[in-house]
Amino acid sequence: MGQNKIKYPLELATMPGFAGSSAYYLRYEDPHNDKALVSREANDYWRNVDLYVGGTEHATGHLIYSRFWNKFLYDYGYVKDDEPFKKLINQGMIQGRSNFVYRVKKEEDGDKKCVFVSSGLIADYDVTPIHVDVNMVSNDILDIEAFRNWSPEYHNAEFILENGKYVCGWAVEKMSKSMYNVVNPDDIVERFGADTLRLYEMFLGPVEQSKPWDTNGIDGVSRFLRKFWNLFFNGDVFEVSDGQPAPDELKSIHKLIKKVGQDIENFSFNTSVAAFMICVNELTALKCNKRQILSDLVIVISPFAPHIAEELWHRLGNTTTVCDAKFPDYNEDYLKENTVTYAISFNGKTRFSLELPVDMPREEIEKAALTNENAAKWTEGRQPKKIIVVPGKIVNVVL
Repeated sequence: MGQNKIKYPLELATMPGFAGSSAYYLRYEDPHNDKALVSREANDYWRNVDLYVGGTEHATGHLIYSRFWNKFLYDYGYVKDDEPFKKLINQGMIQGRSNFVYRVKKEEDGDKKCVFVSSGLIADYDVTPIHVDVNMVSNDILDIEAFRNWSPEYHNAEFILENGKYVCGWAVEKMSKSMYNVVNPDDIVERFGADTLRLYEMFLGPVEQSKPWDTNGIDGVSRFLRKFWNLFFNGDVFEVSDGQPAPDELKSIHKLIKKVGQDIENFSFNTSVAAFMICVNELTALKCNKRQILSDLVIVISPFAPHIAEELWHRLGNTTTVCDAKFPDYNEDYLKENTVTYAISFNGKTRFSLELPVDMPREEIEKAALTNENAAKWTEGRQPKKIIVVPGKIVNVVL
């Protein structure tokens, strides 16, 4: 550039990206210290981070830098632990469910018509798949008018339908604007509520795995929350009983408490949501509206569906937030089975089953098996040579 050389100052402040963003967790321990990154006293109290949740890209970028600096500070005695994080969980990616319309390829004679054929009929046509905005699709059925208004090119499009509907194709792909499969969480919250969104994301699968988003499946979670809500109501009237819970009700809620407590420790949130559904179905079948049972249910579900839990918690007469409520302890006594199902076999072949008390004596088990109305068909009046009882499992009658 001759005489008019443009000079730029050398960038010397290269540390923030490598150091500052990699040691911020230490600064949280002593944020007002103007003499050091963190005092040894503060670090001795807080120690290293208990849990770090982040995407897989962190494992080869940010976390390597954090370990570098933490070990450097450890070697010089500024921090107590040589590792910055005790536990790492890499959450999986939420993938998108893309939808396609199928455009019939134009004829060589210059036909300019824009024709789309439904997915079940594409075998009869030469088509080009085109991504379509998933927000125009419900249960794979295309909103034709919305599609026509999407682009001037499609304004006068013709559609070859199946049973009066245009059925889109689909595929699981990475969420991307170019694939028109990005789901706006604000739209989901507006339509279904924040608790439904939270529960559905957890229900999709294990936290570490990548999971396909499917708006079609969110209806089931929404129905579950309505069923949960209805446990507290008789029609539109809030109605909760102060009666003593029945054994089956106690068994159901304590089974849930045990399961969810273990799942939270193991980050198995998807199986917790399944356990909620089972418990609510059981309590609905039992017509349970006992305050003791439902109060525990509200507390247990509150980390998963905090908004509906908070509302019901106050309707139950509480004046403090459900977030401050103690997570209930389960009682193993309520989980014990009172009965066991025996397979009743004759000469080694299972013929029917019997549900008998767990503590039934051996002689009574043999008698129950032989006097059952189904037994006569297989004994045909013969006396057993031997009866083998495997406690809690099987009765084998040898003839």
